[in-house]
Amino acid sequence: MVALAAWLQSQPSTPSSPMIIKITEPKNDVSGLADVLIGSLGLTGVMVLTAVVAAGIFAGLLFWFRSRKPYDHFQ
Repeated sequence: MVALAAWLQSQPSTPSSPMIIKITEPKNDVSGLADVLIGSLGLTGVMVLTAVVAAGIFAGLLFWFRSRKPYDHFQ
């Protein structure tokens, strides 16, 4: 075991060929803050519009249902 350690220390640690690292520009896929805010406001707008339409339909159904059979206060 000692002979193996001595042999490994005697070996040169420099690589036989140079290592070449190529540095490239990162892709610009990251959205800016304005793009994120506009996208979230668009999604929020769709959700609010859906809620308003659903509330209008529900109110119309309640109004129609109550007008078919009026509530009698005097019985």
